[in-house]
Amino acid sequence: MTSPSTASTRTPFSLTGSRALVTAASRGLGREIALELAGQGADVVLGVRDPEGTSELVEELRAFGVQATAIRMDVLDLAACRSAIDAAIGNLGPIDILANNAGGGIDAPALKVTEEDFDRVWQLNARSTFFLSQHLATSMLQNGGGSIVNVASQAGLVALPGESSYCAAKAAVVHLTRCLAVEWGQYGIRVNAVAPTFIETDGTAAALSDDAFRADTVERIAALHRIGVPREVSGAVAFLASPSASLITGQTLAIDGGWTAR
Repeated sequence: MTSPSTASTRTPFSLTGSRALVTAASRGLGREIALELAGQGADVVLGVRDPEGTSELVEELRAFGVQATAIRMDVLDLAACRSAIDAAIGNLGPIDILANNAGGGIDAPALKVTEEDFDRVWQLNARSTFFLSQHLATSMLQNGGGSIVNVASQAGLVALPGESSYCAAKAAVVHLTRCLAVEWGQYGIRVNAVAPTFIETDGTAAALSDDAFRADTVERIAALHRIGVPREVSGAVAFLASPSASLITGQTLAIDGGWTAR
C-alpha cells in the first residue's frame, strides 16, 4: 500500500501496485467494486461461487492493464475460503485491499424469523466479514499494512421493518469495523465501511419493481429522493482503499441520499 507520506502526490486515488480481493464479485455491487478498483490500477482477485462464470468480467478487468483472476469462495465455508485466498496469494503475491462485499438478508417480520434464518443471515454478513478480515489481516501485518472496506448497509444504522436479522447483522459489521480499526491500526491496517441505501442491482430489482415500495423508498431517501446506482458505492470503496484516505479508519460512510439524516 502507498504510505501516508506519498498521499499528497498528483494521483491520490491511484491504487497502482495494490492487489485487491472482492468477495461476491460476480454481479451487482461486487462487480462494480472490482471494476472500480481495477480502473484505479489495482490487480483484482474475484471471490465468487463459480469462477468459470466470470471469464467475461476477468477480461473486462484485464482491459485496464491489471492482473485479474477468479477464485472459488462461498463465505459460508470459511475453511475453503482461507485455502483459496492462500493459493491466490501464493500465485499473485500479497493482497493489501479486502472488500468484504458478500452478504444478504431475508424479508420477514421479527415474529416469523427462524433460528435457521437468523444464523444464515449472521453468517453471510457478520461472521464472514470477521473471519475473512482476520485471515487477510494476518497476511497484511506481515507486509506493511493494508486496507479493509466492509460493505455494511443503512440497515445497520436505522431500523427497517421486516429486516430485523439483517439490520442486526449489518449493525454488527458497523461496530466490528470500529473494533478492528482500533486493534489493527498499529499494524498499518485501516478498516472502514460503506453503508449504502437501496441501490439498483439485480438483487434489489424484485423489491424495487413494486411501485408502492419504490415510491416509499424514494420518499425515505430524504434529501436526494432517488435510488442509487452501483458506481456511487464503488467510488467510495475505492476512495477508502486509496492513499487519499490514509488517515481515515474505523469509519462507516453512509451512502444513502440523506435517509439517515432525516
